[in-house]
Amino acid sequence: MTQPLDLAGIGIGPFNLSLAALLDPIQDQKVRFFDRRAEFAWHPGMMLANTTLQTSWLKDLVAAADPTSRYSFLAYLVAKKRLYRFISAEFSAILRIEFADYMAWVAGQLKSLAFNESVQSVAFGSDNLFHLELDSGPVRARNLAIATGPVAYTPDWAGGMLGPECLHSGRYLLDTPPLAGRHVLVVGGGQSGAEIVLSLLTESPARAPSGITWISRRPTFAPIDEAPFTNEFFMPGYVQAFLTLPAHRKERIVASQKLASDGISHSTLTALYQRLYELVHLEGRTDYAELLPFREATGLERAETGYRLTLRNGFDGGIEAVKADVVVLATGYQVRLPTYLDGLRGRLHLDADERFVMGDDYSVVWDGPADRRIFAQNVGRQSFGIADPQLSLMAWRSATIVNALVGRTLYDVEGDVSLLRWTSANPPPEGFKLAM
Repeated sequence: MTQPLDLAGIGIGPFNLSLAALLDPIQDQKVRFFDRRAEFAWHPGMMLANTTLQTSWLKDLVAAADPTSRYSFLAYLVAKKRLYRFISAEFSAILRIEFADYMAWVAGQLKSLAFNESVQSVAFGSDNLFHLELDSGPVRARNLAIATGPVAYTPDWAGGMLGPECLHSGRYLLDTPPLAGRHVLVVGGGQSGAEIVLSLLTESPARAPSGITWISRRPTFAPIDEAPFTNEFFMPGYVQAFLTLPAHRKERIVASQKLASDGISHSTLTALYQRLYELVHLEGRTDYAELLPFREATGLERAETGYRLTLRNGFDGGIEAVKADVVVLATGYQVRLPTYLDGLRGRLHLDADERFVMGDDYSVVWDGPADRRIFAQNVGRQSFGIADPQLSLMAWRSATIVNALVGRTLYDVEGDVSLLRWTSANPPPEGFKLAM
């Protein structure tokens, strides 16, 4: 029987790719990462033209932990012989297609990655090892790193309606039917919805829909809050302070910060507004695009042709209905316990919402041996704050996991000093009650 791995990674998206890149120089760790896809791909269904990251390119896979790494974005630019032109281009934000190409470039160099390998199940054996069942056979490992990502969220009101003409935004470029001459309804007022609407508004005449309706629950199509002090939420020091809070406080704080991570970029909003100005005032197409903020969708049903969506208007309380031939649900994603962990479910510590309870080193709390850990990425916003599903801290988080895995400090993850003081300087004495 082959020797067990020190770490088996399940899923090869940006987060486990970052972990694999930081583990690559470490000779005494035997690691392997598995993914069911044939090759690395990052949101291929939303790789729309001219879309940009909402994160600095300096927050790449490795630089925050090891700026000398051969897997940095700068190393990629040098290898592709376009560093000087990249500098001269003066991009205010990096194109998403280039960052995807960078990550695929890194994936192509890492020998620890195994594609076309689907993990069917994971169990924990009497030999104190995790047993993974893959398409190609069994694998044993001392530790796991789970990063298979969230799943597309379909609201209850759209249950059972998914099909060729009703699809989630994550499949937009992969599955969208021809739209020429058809009315398109986009539901969701975040960045994905905005990018799809902008793409539709700028289609060539031969491919353009006959009309567009855009729905958002928010009172308006709101910009992302990316002010410098807001960006403190995406710093290691903030995460470390956030970890000290009780769960009920964390939930309220994360909810209050929604637009710090889920708003629309200013450049996208400006481009949308300018294109709408052209349509209405220069082309006279006043009824081509209808924008409906502050609407709560309550039901989607098939009409005589296409679909009919019922809405509750949060502005005046009215009930409305809109019709469309094609519906795109830009309704986000949700974290679910992967089915391959069903064999361990009874041993995992989950909260009331069936989410992992996490340790400070990004390991899942479970009833197994302390030296057998299940590291999990992009599933701990309730524990670590709004930065958890974002690219901003992925290298820092990967470095934290590497240090925990090897039991020594290989990467310096300490010493981040926030410009803001988050915790109380002089907490009240035990038993103190605030008079109301």
